[in-house]
Amino acid sequence: MDIVDRFIKYARIDTQSDENSTQTPSTRKQFNLAKEVEKEAMEMGLADVSLDNNCYLMATLPANTKKDVPVIGFIAHFDTSPDMSGEKVNPRMVKAYDGKDILLNESNGVVLSPSDFPELLHHVGEDLIVTDGNTLLGADDKAGVAEIMNAMQYLIDHPEVEHGKIRIAFTPDEEIGRGADKFDVAKFGARWAYTMDGSEVGELEYENFNAASAKIEIQGRNVHPGYAKGKMINALHVANELVALLPEGERPEHTEGYEGFFHLIAINGTVDAARVSYIIRDHDRLKFEARKRLMNEVVEQLNERYENRLILELKDQYYNMKEKVEPVMHVIDYAYRAMEAVGVKPNIKPIRGGTDGARLSFMGLPCPNIFAGGLNFHGRYEFLPVPSLQKASEVIVKIAELVARDEE
Repeated sequence: MDIVDRFIKYARIDTQSDENSTQTPSTRKQFNLAKEVEKEAMEMGLADVSLDNNCYLMATLPANTKKDVPVIGFIAHFDTSPDMSGEKVNPRMVKAYDGKDILLNESNGVVLSPSDFPELLHHVGEDLIVTDGNTLLGADDKAGVAEIMNAMQYLIDHPEVEHGKIRIAFTPDEEIGRGADKFDVAKFGARWAYTMDGSEVGELEYENFNAASAKIEIQGRNVHPGYAKGKMINALHVANELVALLPEGERPEHTEGYEGFFHLIAINGTVDAARVSYIIRDHDRLKFEARKRLMNEVVEQLNERYENRLILELKDQYYNMKEKVEPVMHVIDYAYRAMEAVGVKPNIKPIRGGTDGARLSFMGLPCPNIFAGGLNFHGRYEFLPVPSLQKASEVIVKIAELVARDEE
């Protein structure tokens, strides 16, 4: 099956995860794609194909060499973001993109324009897969799924390419931060792995944010506003005070590169009670810990002023995989060399986010991130250049080849 056809087939299957669900997977519809990929894996002859009750799919491409080659792995995720609908995705191809505006949806006036998204101009002359303006596309991370499956088929069809044992895995619920929750590292059995979950062609990432969530419950005191003097404590105003006490310049819209932030994601409530939700991010572990201390100090300050009416729930989510990958930098070297070998310029950069690989690295599976090729993830303006999709699959094949060759 052609990789483009494979991706489009996957993209049409709704796999949106649900952050409000407590089940694994968070949505049963993720099994629809999992079962399709499971079927393909068995049909192409992969071994040890297993899909568990939590929607984790694993399989093996056996080694075709007698050399003692390390077992390596490749991982992608089934789910798409809750940020936008993944139902009735209707991908279409823009042939030989001419650098002009792309009309995604005439009736709704949705236009994908290089004036808004200048990265489009990096792909002039290439075929692009785009949305119809009503949904996301799902290249995050169905491109990764397609790339891995395409690479396995290529290696099966080309036995002259020597490789060791390769393990592949596909997970649910990465978009809601739970993709590694029930990942069985021992069962996977790889020395190291790569998530195919990056964006622009050439991206190679082994640094990510340290991450925490902060939820603050505020209990107000509501009385009739006509007689409120000296009595009312408006929970919504307290919430606004909390926001104002955090540094304005350290919000996502003011930061880049290695700069961390406090990101306000929700304020809900009434005069009587309110809830504030933040995510806290920083690449530097010491600065990350300082940010959490500042959040605690702000809440303590407001509790002194408002009779201990705030309750803070602060939870670490994941850490910077750099400390786990740096001791095994040959893992990065293989990916770097593979990209160069297939004509891709490597772009090592920090992830301003996280991947399953960050948590897996701390679970004993060093797992940097490689580009999947899509851009503008999580929305109607998402697009996937076909050459990037193809190159990512070629990188997988080349990594497997290089690891086997180095064992000569």
